[in-house]
Amino acid sequence: MRQSKIDKLLQPVHKFIQLEYTGGLVLFGCVLIAVAWANIWGIESYHHFWDIHISLGFEQFKLDKPLHVWINDGLMAIFFFVIGLELKREFLDGELSTIKSASLPMVAALGGMVVPALIYAFINGGRPSISGWGIPMATDIAFALGILSLAGNRIPASVKVFLSALAVADDLGAVLVIAIFYTDHISIVFLATGLGFLLILWIGNVLGVRHVLFYILTGVIVWIAFLYSGVHATIAGVLIAFTIPARTKIDEKLYLENLKALAEKFEAEIPNNSILTTPSQHHLIERIKQLSQDAETPLQKIEHQLHPWVAFLIMPLFALSNAGIEIGNGFLLSLGSHVSIGIITGLVIGKFVGVLGFTWLMIKSRVASLPNNASWRHITGVAALAGVGFTMSLFISGLAFKDAGMIEAAKAGILTGSVIAGVAGMFILKSIR
Repeated sequence: MRQSKIDKLLQPVHKFIQLEYTGGLVLFGCVLIAVAWANIWGIESYHHFWDIHISLGFEQFKLDKPLHVWINDGLMAIFFFVIGLELKREFLDGELSTIKSASLPMVAALGGMVVPALIYAFINGGRPSISGWGIPMATDIAFALGILSLAGNRIPASVKVFLSALAVADDLGAVLVIAIFYTDHISIVFLATGLGFLLILWIGNVLGVRHVLFYILTGVIVWIAFLYSGVHATIAGVLIAFTIPARTKIDEKLYLENLKALAEKFEAEIPNNSILTTPSQHHLIERIKQLSQDAETPLQKIEHQLHPWVAFLIMPLFALSNAGIEIGNGFLLSLGSHVSIGIITGLVIGKFVGVLGFTWLMIKSRVASLPNNASWRHITGVAALAGVGFTMSLFISGLAFKDAGMIEAAKAGILTGSVIAGVAGMFILKSIR
């Protein structure tokens, strides 16, 4: 196939984007930029920029929110939508589709949520900061998988699958925690409206509606209703994802038969020496395109299309708008607070003990077995990497605290704990011969 000049120019970019660790590197770069911004140009400049108000709509139907709210409640709803698509795919035909395959990563994730939360609650018991118990429960899948891929080719594929399944199960736990424990007030009218339009999406799925525009427009209404209901708007993203069709219109056998028939018709067409296709050739190409669309599931198609936007726009923007923190005496004082100590201890020790301990119990009780070609050293490294809780931890901290000092202390704890966990996990995995 001939490559255009623009294809040749963009080829290195495409290769970089397709690397496993690229998303983690971009995210890490944005963290560094946010920290540099807050320390070079000042924390006031940083907060002033993200507090700029942006309005969408008109008159009574106007949404007027600061930029960081549009990111945290708007763009992150798309992030949670993709998480929902991943969860649905895994439940239908993935590592979480059977009790046997799901038991080990699900229980490991449970241990990685319960133990850190208990450690944080013990350190912050009786203090206003107790509300942050959900912060060290999270694992950042982009960072964790990025670090794992940097550990080298000696890591078995089954270990990457185990970490991915663990992180996906962890995301499910985080979504439930946000929905149940970090909802302040509920407007029954708006919640009922949102659930009503969710029902419309589900009915559309049952009736066989596959047009993406239907799910986008109705999904936006669901998001707005949840935004005003009091239930965090990002939860709408997960719920909408579960209404997206996950069935093909034709099976593999019928697809291949029709594709071969259309290809034979195309080959039988009169050779065309023009740079344009003949009307008949164009018609056959359109039929092949429609056939291929019928062989795709809307769920996988949407997930594939949104993944680059989430990895290279939404999550980096979230990091830029939330990771800014001054590194100075205030930072060191924050590290000594109960909030930071609880988060660091939860991420570094709680995650490690929870994931490794619950995995050990599952293996020793013979309920599950180690992933293929994996050793306990691999599981130990994964347990350490599970403590990299950056994105979701920052997100939950914004819901858990209203006090600016606690939020800054949480950021300090999250950044420090995630770095320690990442370095420890990398060291353990690199040491495996």
